[in-house]
Amino acid sequence: MWIPESGYRIVRGIHYPLGVRILIAPDKFAGTMSAGEAADAVAAGWLRARPGDTAETLPLADGGPGFVEVLARAKPGAQLRTVDVYDPLGRPTQADYLLDGDTAYIESAAACGLHLLGPGERDPLGATTYGVGLLVSHAVEHGARRVVVGLGGSSTTDAGAGMLTALGCTFRDATGRPIAYGGMGLPETASVDWQPRTRGAEFIAATDVDSPLLGPHGAAHVFGPQKGADPQQVAFLEQAVAHFAQAAEPATGYVGAANLPGAGAAGGLGFALFLLGGTRASGARLTCDAVGLDAKIAAADLVITGEGSFDSQSLRGKLAAEVASGAAAHGRPCLVMAGRSDVDAHPDLAGVHSVTELLGSAKEAMARPVEGLTALAEKVAKEWRE
Repeated sequence: MWIPESGYRIVRGIHYPLGVRILIAPDKFAGTMSAGEAADAVAAGWLRARPGDTAETLPLADGGPGFVEVLARAKPGAQLRTVDVYDPLGRPTQADYLLDGDTAYIESAAACGLHLLGPGERDPLGATTYGVGLLVSHAVEHGARRVVVGLGGSSTTDAGAGMLTALGCTFRDATGRPIAYGGMGLPETASVDWQPRTRGAEFIAATDVDSPLLGPHGAAHVFGPQKGADPQQVAFLEQAVAHFAQAAEPATGYVGAANLPGAGAAGGLGFALFLLGGTRASGARLTCDAVGLDAKIAAADLVITGEGSFDSQSLRGKLAAEVASGAAAHGRPCLVMAGRSDVDAHPDLAGVHSVTELLGSAKEAMARPVEGLTALAEKVAKEWRE
């Protein structure tokens, strides 16, 4: 924590003049580090080079993995609830959500995330969001009147059919049997029994993905390959999701939900939330507001953010953009430290640095993420001029 009135900082018995106040507010480094681990690595490296500075770590999330963890830190009075659910392949597991008064925060990836699958387990046609529905059901049955569902990092492309099934809806084929779980069952949808057990709760899809459900920028084409789908499976999923939307929208009375920005998020889970009457909010903005980012930036001299892969998309509404624009609004310099980057400069940034550049290859950066990020922060700190 910062102690600005003290005038000095003691490190290993040595009194250092109080230096620059650093706010370290990164996203996760997908596949290698959580946002908390990344923040700690940056702080360790920076203070190794500049022990007279002070640093506050503020891990962030945009709705994907880490969403609930970050909000739990920011809301000490809220309750973490653990629920028995099923993973994307239907295996029993447990997942947490956060209950803050009558608002529940759910991280969809906790029940349908790619990180739950081992090497060779990705199943783009069979993966289901049923476990997400169990989280939602538990929340509304325990008093949640507002349910914020963070979307990101999913392994599914089932248009949220699994989640809706867990909430009491039934999708049947032409013979009257329930359709199979996952995207593979969607083309068989012939009838919809729309009776979601949500007790009138309000739903918010927390995502910075603005993709519609269908088309070249939709759930199957953009995100299917990331979940293991080959070109033939992508084409199948596009048709499957389109058929499901045509069957489901009239039954719910919400025609046009597939075209809304964010409907394609988390393999169409956004679409299912819209069918429930939900709205979309920026996951990054929601998290930043919850942790009081603006006030913390105002109290800092330098802001550092980062993520695993920093590219042109990172500055279009993602967390790095929120942090950088907030820093610019307060006249604070902002640095990016990333695993890899193809962005050299931006008006809101004082510098962009990557572990890949420091270590010489992406392979080395992935093999030594914490060590590499710590070393990068130390190097940047030695070169930093206020």
